[in-house]
Amino acid sequence: MNQPYDPAVEGAQMSFDGRMSYGDYLNIDQILTAQHPRTNAHDEMLFVIQHQTSELWMKLAIHEIAAARLSIEDDHLAPAFKMLARVARIFEQLNSAWDVLRTMTPSEYTDFRDELGQSSGFQSYQYRLIEYVVGNRNRAMLRPHQHDPQVTALLETELGRPSLYDSVLAHLSRVGIPVPTEVLERDTSLTHTPSDGVVDAWKLVYQSPEEHWQLYDLAEKLVDFEDYFRRWRFNHVTTVERIIGHKRGTGGTGGVSYLRRMLDVEIFPELWQVRTVL
Repeated sequence: MNQPYDPAVEGAQMSFDGRMSYGDYLNIDQILTAQHPRTNAHDEMLFVIQHQTSELWMKLAIHEIAAARLSIEDDHLAPAFKMLARVARIFEQLNSAWDVLRTMTPSEYTDFRDELGQSSGFQSYQYRLIEYVVGNRNRAMLRPHQHDPQVTALLETELGRPSLYDSVLAHLSRVGIPVPTEVLERDTSLTHTPSDGVVDAWKLVYQSPEEHWQLYDLAEKLVDFEDYFRRWRFNHVTTVERIIGHKRGTGGTGGVSYLRRMLDVEIFPELWQVRTVL
C-alpha cells in the first residue's frame, strides 16, 4: 500500500515556530477577519468580498499606473509597456468579478441593502484616484471625500501633477511629434479637452508605425487599458440594472442613469477619434 506523501521528505519546511510563514507574510489573519456582514443574509458575504477584492485590485492598478507614468516622464517606454499591459489584465479580472456578483438576485440583495446606509461604490477614493491619475479630473468628485482630510489631500496632490495622458502627450512632443502648445501648457489639474491637433499628432504615429514603433505600441497599450476600463463600467451598469433595476443608488445617485452617463466618458479621446480619420 502506498504511504501518504510527506513533503518533509523532499525538504519542505513543516515547522514555522519563529519563522516567516505564508500567513505571516501576507497578513492573512487581517484579510480574512475584515469581513463584517451586518445581517444574517447569506449573500451579504458575497457583496462584501466582491468590493473588498475590487479595492485590492484597484490598489495594484494605481501602483502600476503611477509607475508607468514615471517611466514615460523619464522617456523609458519599455517598462511602462509591461505595467500598462498588467493594468489591462487587472481590469480583465475586475470584469470577471461582476460575473460572480450577478449570481445574486434582487430579492437576495434586498435582504441586506438597507444596512448599506448611504455607502456607495462611487465613494471609493481608489476608483477616484485611478480616474484622476489617468486624466478624468472632475473636481466635483472631491466632495464625497471631504470628511476625510487624508484622502482629500491624496486626491488634491494627484491633481497637482500631470495625468498619465498629459505625460504621454509631453513625451510625444519631446520626441518630435508636434503637439499643440496650448495642450502642453494647459492647467493639468483639469480634465483634458479633446484637441484636433492631438488627433493629428496620433495620426502621424498611426500612419507610420515602423518609424514610430514605440509610440505606436504606447498608443495601443493605452487603448487596450481603456477598452477594459470601459467594459468594466459597462458591466457595472448591467449588473446594477439586473439587481436593482432603476432604483436610486444607496449613495443618492440615479443608479443606472448615473452609471450610463459614465459610459460616455473617454479617457484618451484622441486615440479613439484618430481611428475615424486614418
